[in-house]
Amino acid sequence: MSEHANPSPLLLDDGVVWPEDAVEVGRVVDAWGVKGGIKVMPFSSDPQALFCTKKWFLRPAEAAAGAVVRTGAGAGAGAGAKPVSAVASAAQAARLNAPRFLQVKSAREQSDIVVATCEGLDDRNAAEALKGARVFVSRSAFPTPDDGEFYWIDLIGLDVSNPQGEALGRVVDLIDTGPNSVLRLEGEAGEDGKPVERLIPFVSAYILSVSLADKRIVADWGLDY
Repeated sequence: MSEHANPSPLLLDDGVVWPEDAVEVGRVVDAWGVKGGIKVMPFSSDPQALFCTKKWFLRPAEAAAGAVVRTGAGAGAGAGAKPVSAVASAAQAARLNAPRFLQVKSAREQSDIVVATCEGLDDRNAAEALKGARVFVSRSAFPTPDDGEFYWIDLIGLDVSNPQGEALGRVVDLIDTGPNSVLRLEGEAGEDGKPVERLIPFVSAYILSVSLADKRIVADWGLDY
């Protein structure tokens, strides 16, 4: 789960600039219907990040990475196809190799996926050309979370210590177990030369405070746990 932001402004073919705070929130898994709809698998069981904006940004398929989930320390924890010419297919294939902007016309949940229609996708072939593409949105478009809730992307990279001031490690990932989330930390290297890994449930019983401003989490956790 990671944030993917370009180091310098990237101008897409549509004249739209790739956002510097782009965050990967899902993946195109298939075409939907025969009129250019697409199916997107969100990285979170709560796909609100896909609904918070009509501007989606796509990158070609790569190994899965990134996730955006709201989590709270006190919480329990969307048949046929028209034939297309070889020229059109080649053009679509070329676009798939580069970042792309999609203006969303509609999006809704359907079981565990999100189905969407977008400007410029008019038939199933065009939609299928995007299969596997990674979907990003601008972090600035996210809705403000409730008190005590945080987006996973904002927790990645925070340093974690206990009330005694002992460093427990840095958040490198979060694991969604269903009832609650679990912080995965990496600390200093152990005797084997590998970073020490710690798993801390992100629940109020263990998480005493979270400061995004200070980039720090205080957890009731020992070095020997």
